[in-house]
Amino acid sequence: MPERMNLKSRTAIVTGAASGIGRGIAVSLAKRGCNLALADVDEAGLIETERMTASAGAKASRHRLDVSDRQAVAAFPKEILGAHAGVDLVVNNAGVALGGAFEEVAEEDFEWLFGINFWGVVRMTRAFLPLLRASDDARIVNISSVFGLIARSPITRGGRNRQIRTRSPSSWRLPSERSPFRPKGRARSSPRALNGGRSACWSAGTPR
Repeated sequence: MPERMNLKSRTAIVTGAASGIGRGIAVSLAKRGCNLALADVDEAGLIETERMTASAGAKASRHRLDVSDRQAVAAFPKEILGAHAGVDLVVNNAGVALGGAFEEVAEEDFEWLFGINFWGVVRMTRAFLPLLRASDDARIVNISSVFGLIARSPITRGGRNRQIRTRSPSSWRLPSERSPFRPKGRARSSPRALNGGRSACWSAGTPR
């Protein structure tokens, strides 16, 4: 069991940092003295997260990043080194969900989902391994939920999604028998499953 990481003056990358769990992780890290590279496709949300982390005393940089974009992820370490001395922690949090029965979901929607939920994690991890290995104490954290293990109808299996955004942040909810999520379509979410090594897995959908 690795020792608890001392986060003070370390640098963490958090994907999906513009809202939800990603924002919460970023603010929590900031309160522990960690510097931050905040990444998301939602630039307005990133500005708000940066404001919140700055009020906690953190040095933070904002980066518009689509984790499904192979070239953008490959170029991301160079961009990070332009703002920070190195990287000690990568939090693969960005994620999406699909709504609808299997036959209602198009193949290109599945490709979109896997591009973010699976390849986003793989490519971010590969891209930053050299910088993480250069650190004297580095971690990779991949966020997941119980829906990574259990497929609940009528949600098409998304790999690790907990909350579904249907129209706006105020409408986030868990699917239930009373209020099933029937409309098909894409939704952003925040959560992910884990690899080995010196890393940790947070399950957003399993209470402790």
